[in-house]
Amino acid sequence: MLARRIIPCLDCDLGVPQGRVVKGIEFKQIRYAGIPWELAYRYYKEGADEIIFLDITASHERRETMVNVIRETAEKVFVPLAVGGGIKTVEDARKIFNAGADKITMNTTALRQPEIITEIADEYGSQACVVAIDAKRRPGREEGRIMVDTPEGECWFECSFYGGREFAGIDAIAWAQKVEELGAGEIMLTSMDRDGTYDGFDIPLTDAVSRKIRIPVIASGGCGNVDHMLEVFQKTRASAALAASIFHYDEQNIGSVKRRLADEGIEMRL
Repeated sequence: MLARRIIPCLDCDLGVPQGRVVKGIEFKQIRYAGIPWELAYRYYKEGADEIIFLDITASHERRETMVNVIRETAEKVFVPLAVGGGIKTVEDARKIFNAGADKITMNTTALRQPEIITEIADEYGSQACVVAIDAKRRPGREEGRIMVDTPEGECWFECSFYGGREFAGIDAIAWAQKVEELGAGEIMLTSMDRDGTYDGFDIPLTDAVSRKIRIPVIASGGCGNVDHMLEVFQKTRASAALAASIFHYDEQNIGSVKRRLADEGIEMRL
């Protein structure tokens, strides 16, 4: 396996001219964290392998704000930048790529228009097309679902969209397999149950998805400390660990995290 990656995620509220980074708990309870390109530059200097920007207030009127954020960031930050939120067409993606992004991430649009995954992968390469899956636990056995054993019992995982406000009725693991077939180059897998809780990644979910597909999986949701990252790398095939709160609020330094993981035998880019 290639070196594992540490990826800070910046949830961007673009309701103000320069944008602002915020963080919630289980997709709610939002609090302020900083200015997007300032945080991105800090994480780049600390050794982040990539940086993900998510426009959590995506709308047509605010699309230009995100373009400006990426353009400003790309002038000083020289690691891959991924951008998601409100990308509905190939033209939307093109504007983001032209601003300096290396990858785009899609959730709602991919669920509603799966063919766009293939269109973007064909035009920009699979490595530039990341599908975000926000997955919610559904306890109990259900016909036609891929069941996962957890310490709390059997469950399946349902895809959500519109920032976790609606559910698609689609099995998250089956969907991950489908988007791989359509040409996606990576999955950003977020546990809605763990998001912002500091309780650690959802290991059964991450393990189940990463074993079913060949493309890289970014584990997201619940990271509270470096031990959670160590656990997800030791117990699953996830290629990257994503975190937000622990970096935004100075609880952990990316460089220190990577050195600790390397000391524990996890291959890292130092």
